[in-house]
Amino acid sequence: MDPDDLEPLLDPRRHQETESPQNRYLNKVQNKNLYLSTFGAVLGPLSFGFALGYSSPAITDLKNADDPRLVLDKNAASWFGSVVTIGAAAGGVFGGWVVDRIGRKLSLMLCSLPFVLGFTLIISAQNMWMLLGGRLLTGLASGVTSLVVPVYISETSHSRVRGTLGSCVQLMVVTGIVGSYIAGMVLDWRWLAVFCCVPPILMLIFMCFMPETPRYLIRQGKFSEALSALRFLRGPQADHEWEFRQIESSTDDQEASLKMGELRNPSIYKPFLIGILLMFFQQFTGINAIMFYAETIFEEAKFKDSSLASVIVGLVQVFFTAVAALIMDKAGRKVLLIISGVIMAISAALFGVYFKITEVHVNNSSGWLPPPTDVAPGPADSLAWLALASMGLFITGFALGWGPIPWLVMSEIFPLRARGVASGVCVVTNWGCAFLVTKEFHDLMDSLTSYGTFWFFAGFCLLNVLFTVFCVPETKGKSLEQIEAYFQRTPTSQTFGSFADTVQ
Repeated sequence: MDPDDLEPLLDPRRHQETESPQNRYLNKVQNKNLYLSTFGAVLGPLSFGFALGYSSPAITDLKNADDPRLVLDKNAASWFGSVVTIGAAAGGVFGGWVVDRIGRKLSLMLCSLPFVLGFTLIISAQNMWMLLGGRLLTGLASGVTSLVVPVYISETSHSRVRGTLGSCVQLMVVTGIVGSYIAGMVLDWRWLAVFCCVPPILMLIFMCFMPETPRYLIRQGKFSEALSALRFLRGPQADHEWEFRQIESSTDDQEASLKMGELRNPSIYKPFLIGILLMFFQQFTGINAIMFYAETIFEEAKFKDSSLASVIVGLVQVFFTAVAALIMDKAGRKVLLIISGVIMAISAALFGVYFKITEVHVNNSSGWLPPPTDVAPGPADSLAWLALASMGLFITGFALGWGPIPWLVMSEIFPLRARGVASGVCVVTNWGCAFLVTKEFHDLMDSLTSYGTFWFFAGFCLLNVLFTVFCVPETKGKSLEQIEAYFQRTPTSQTFGSFADTVQ
């Protein structure tokens, strides 16, 4: 080794001189208050998870409700579960509009109102329409939350922890789902709705004491407030003026709002297309199909308690989503997306093999798999382990990458002036595809058969891998300003390559 290479190691002062300004700045940052603000924000995804998970235990209770006006038949139960996605798509449109007008913090606080109002409507429900109205309101709040929280976290975080903190969004969603499953084992549907009101109320109270994002404040010309927010988020020892100047320089040349003509600009349309396709591919992995079969698969494996089965599935998601959050800023987004896609492709293909071997057919009238007693003994019983292993592997793969990362990358790649509108379109795409896959799944099973459907999803998982390799840039360790500069500098004809070599 050259002696000159050893000198920075032997002389700390020389080492400090060779460090980049960004590293010198981040070495003095204290994250305590940043973690507090993130905790307040992720109470929104926790509320979102409770809203999603509420339908599973509630439908079981409402099918046997004492009041005949509230009894759910098969069709009503389907709408009770899926109407949330319609509300969430509308929430994506509304959230994209409101997040740039009243700010990230106030938009997040505003989400608590439809959450509480929706569950209050369910608690006081006297007929089916009140139940559906309550679910629609909680879906609206979920859509706004799924847009605002990733943006808030990305704009308050710094490059060393943004991946970990951004992954907490999906972690809290699946935690909320499991929480509602567990609570539903001991509470009836009305008291469960009361319990689901707690997280959004806590979020409203907690966010009153948290700052608006510095980037939004600088864009609004509120410079003193932006500096105060940076002092709160970074601690007293960091050079707040340095980060302030970095953010300010990236907003100097930006228009106050996005113009339609700018969609021809590569720095706008390239991240825009990446964000939309990430959301599209996330839903077409078949995650809803796997969850759709969870109860029947557990029954075939002799798990008679379907509520316990749902909790087990949820806990697997929580655990591996937490693992993804812990390694996100070390492994990188792109590597995890590729590993995740490969795992899901293999497990979906194995699902297809399982259904091909056992020749389990879908009932044309309901779309559900027949119960195990209707299936000839032999292959189905002996291969139940294959179905269980495939499901566990698929959920593991999804939780490691394609669950949390599309939401994280969405919050990172858009320019500041386009972040609200572009994120709104991505959220609408995600929830629209979720509704499409959920509602058309039965027809897909009829036309392609059960094994053909899962091989179809396996094919999409492989497409996810190719899309990641050739189109998704690595954003690990880069500031939002560096990511924006990357898209501005990259020629239109250039395929996304080594992001680390492009931005210094």
